[in-house]
Amino acid sequence: MPGPLMTPELVRLEVAPPGDKQAVIGLMADLISATGRAERDGLEAGLLKREESFATGMPGGFAIPHCRTDAVHEAALGFLRLAEPVDFGSADGPADLIIGIAAPAGTDDQHLKLLAQLSRALIRPEFLADLRAAKEPHEVSDLVMGVIEPAPDTAHDDTAQGDAAQGTDAAQASATASGQPVLLAITSCPTGIAHTYMAAESLENAAKDKGVELHVETQGSGGITPFTEEQIAAASALIVAADVNISGRERFAGLPLVEHPVKRAISHGSEMIDEAVAATTDPSARRVPTSGSAAKNGESSSSSSAANQQSWPRRIQGAVMTGVSYMIPFVAAGGLLMALGFLVAGFDVAFVAQDVATSFSLTSLPDHQTYESATGAVQTERAGLALYLGAVFFTLGDLGMGFLVAALSGYIAFGLAGRPGIAPGFIGGAVSVAVGAGFLGGLITGLLAGLIALWFTTLTPPRWLAGLMPVVIIPLVTTFVVGGLMLLFLGRPLATLMTALQDGLTSMSGSSAILLGVIIGLMMCFDLGGPVNKAAYLFATAGLSQGTEASFQIMAAVMAAGMVPPLAMALSTVVRRKLYSPVERENGTTAWLLGAAFISEGAIPFAAADPLRVIPSTMAGGAVTGALIMAFSVGSQAPHGGVFVVFAISPVWGFLLAILAGTLVAAAAVTVLKELGRRKTAATEAAEVAA
Repeated sequence: MPGPLMTPELVRLEVAPPGDKQAVIGLMADLISATGRAERDGLEAGLLKREESFATGMPGGFAIPHCRTDAVHEAALGFLRLAEPVDFGSADGPADLIIGIAAPAGTDDQHLKLLAQLSRALIRPEFLADLRAAKEPHEVSDLVMGVIEPAPDTAHDDTAQGDAAQGTDAAQASATASGQPVLLAITSCPTGIAHTYMAAESLENAAKDKGVELHVETQGSGGITPFTEEQIAAASALIVAADVNISGRERFAGLPLVEHPVKRAISHGSEMIDEAVAATTDPSARRVPTSGSAAKNGESSSSSSAANQQSWPRRIQGAVMTGVSYMIPFVAAGGLLMALGFLVAGFDVAFVAQDVATSFSLTSLPDHQTYESATGAVQTERAGLALYLGAVFFTLGDLGMGFLVAALSGYIAFGLAGRPGIAPGFIGGAVSVAVGAGFLGGLITGLLAGLIALWFTTLTPPRWLAGLMPVVIIPLVTTFVVGGLMLLFLGRPLATLMTALQDGLTSMSGSSAILLGVIIGLMMCFDLGGPVNKAAYLFATAGLSQGTEASFQIMAAVMAAGMVPPLAMALSTVVRRKLYSPVERENGTTAWLLGAAFISEGAIPFAAADPLRVIPSTMAGGAVTGALIMAFSVGSQAPHGGVFVVFAISPVWGFLLAILAGTLVAAAAVTVLKELGRRKTAATEAAEVAA
């Protein structure tokens, strides 16, 4: 049987601070691992990772570093009372009480419910005072265990809790009878262990003090008990205190909405209750968007229009991140399959892949296939099973990569308008590819489709038409508008731009080779598969037919510079992991292989999420690489493949050195810019929490 979550062995009092919060977390890992409940290094890494994504210092002078990880064998609570407080990121000052929560990756619901009880207790000033007054370790462990696992013989606790609940119900009934609004609140944090329940407790206490009826839905790891239909029907406003996307927003369509980070609910719960009460009588208050029949009580609210939404930049950023997150699987699957195709069948599989994959089979393997190269008709280097499997890999990857822009556009629109935005977003992305607008066009069509579809959801259609709005009317009209704008107004200017770029490059090919390399590098890294990138690539591949040294050098500059963006972003995610989300770090791992295979699209998720820092940085690295390729007179007879076609590149050392230099420059630039941005964001968030 597992032991108690906390024992006296897991408590240390009057500990001299060993340094900053990282050192304190290391001490906590030592304390818990010494009991045999966790592997020390893995626990420390998990606690630090959680701290990097969300500081755990709380108002009241305590901190709750916590994590769920495979390094924990048995759930445990560690306690350190510091002789001198240490800064854990709380706006009201450093912390002297450190409560470490170590949960196994497979923690069951019962454990999570116990941890939720502890989190709620930590909000109470009297509980913190008792922890500070304890003189012996067993007093602390008894206090904690008395909160989360009360002894069976203390039946009066249950009675007291029942009386308290009845008192709360009575207060709420009185509030309802006196005309006070009924509020709903949803709390949620990234791990769902501590902040979720502390925010709920803070809001509940504030509502009780003000005589306001409040129902809270905690979307945490301990499970979700959703609001009842009766509670939603009676509600006058919704409070959202969350740092992650919450589920089920459509249930509250049309309700006044007060939304803040979860930490603000913990430190300023009373103010949030006041804001929600005020919103119930404010006709211009922000509201949960309505969508056709999803409107509350069948009515749509014009208050959900753009004029009444808060933080439009944040909403747009969130929609772009939604598009990026849904696009990442296409990048990973498509790019890696293309890389495998080059590895198995050689660089020339790109010329014959579709014909080989569709015309042959495992029982009818291809011979060497003929294709047109820079020097005339030649045969593929490989044949048989290697060529066939490589062609299958490459074809699958190429088809997958073809969905990148459409997926990005479609899910950006989805992030803004929900399901009505998906179809026009996807179709707009496909149109962007057709006119050569690339991923930048996909960003534009996704935002346009989302905003137009969102506007439609604010209308109040007749009852007979309401059911058709989200599935027919909105997708149809939005698709026509977005697609028409791209086809009628943007296609020709983009084609003209591509022609001008190609003509400009051709005029420079005979002289100023290093300057030409710089320009090629800038173009390859500007839009990562968009019209500018494609203009440089088409210019290079068209020149291969001439079979000259100059054409081979231009091809080498294009390929080397195109490898820099994903390689630089992969390197940056390794050097400064805390600057990137877990999803971005995973995508950085994939970007190593995508960059090595000359698949520039491997950097699109990073560029779409943070274009103002990523694109200029990668352009600087690409310019360095392009210039060095020309300076070293590196030539490539292969149009694609990256490091997998080094046999077709000469000199190889110059090719690799140019890529390394550009990658280092780009990675350094983007890391510095993101670090500066992170500091600015942290200062802004601190100001918001204190507001």
